[in-house]
Amino acid sequence: MSCSTPVVFLIFNRPEVTAKVFKAIRQAQPKQLFIIADGPRADKPGESKKCAQAREIVNRVDWDCEVFKHYSETNLGCATNVSQGITWVFDRVESAIILEDDCLPHPDFFTFCEHLLHKYRDDNRVVHISGNHHLLSYKRRLEYSYYYSRYPLIWGWATWRRAWKNFDLKMEHWVDFVEGGWLEKFLDDKRAVYVWDRNLKDIQTNPHTWDYQWLFSCWTQSGLAIHPQVNLVSNIGFGNSATHTSDTNNSWSNLPVSSLSFPLKHPPFMIRDTHADRHLQDTMFDPSRINKLSMFIDKLLV
Repeated sequence: MSCSTPVVFLIFNRPEVTAKVFKAIRQAQPKQLFIIADGPRADKPGESKKCAQAREIVNRVDWDCEVFKHYSETNLGCATNVSQGITWVFDRVESAIILEDDCLPHPDFFTFCEHLLHKYRDDNRVVHISGNHHLLSYKRRLEYSYYYSRYPLIWGWATWRRAWKNFDLKMEHWVDFVEGGWLEKFLDDKRAVYVWDRNLKDIQTNPHTWDYQWLFSCWTQSGLAIHPQVNLVSNIGFGNSATHTSDTNNSWSNLPVSSLSFPLKHPPFMIRDTHADRHLQDTMFDPSRINKLSMFIDKLLV
């Protein structure tokens, strides 16, 4: 296979997972590869060597490919390095497929993204294409190849310059968004409003990552995200070496991936799957709600 869409690869200090994901990218053989790498932290002994090893792995491009590198020699941190890097990419291309060093894709992920990047290229209603299907035990009708969501999941994703231009790392419109009651108007669940008000307020105060700001940017545009009917990307990076995903027992760690049937079967309507989103909100973004419900049911059964 040969991927005509530019691929962005975000790497840092984990050569083991970097090698696995690079192997998958090598199989896809993108014609353009953008590599974004943060520099080592001064207070982490041995990290400089690991960063160098990760960069050495991505030097092994042996197919017809134009390679662009955005490397920092000092540590900028996840929020600044990734957001600046992706902006650098979209200064050069109109659309891209984006993978972090711990997001291992099924081969169908690249084809899925390519097809939908083309189909929705000029449709401003869609702002994000995800490779993740994180519904776990939730049973839903799967007669179409994908569904629409309000959650832009980022463990393997794709988007366009037209959507990324709304990204704001500092979330400068956060106060207006909250005081105008837009969070309540956008979400259909009081508990979800509480959770996201807390999460986004924390990120706006201390922007240590970039993905919640991307979610906020998508929400302010009422943008839809696309999720596939099967999981196409597995996060293989849970563990002590991870920046944000250290719990190896997490339900989202190493989820299996599946193939997808082509040609894609497109939904005949553009309506968000509210039931799927409610399940995702409860299980991935507010698992305490499920835990409390389970405890309540257990008490009833005693």
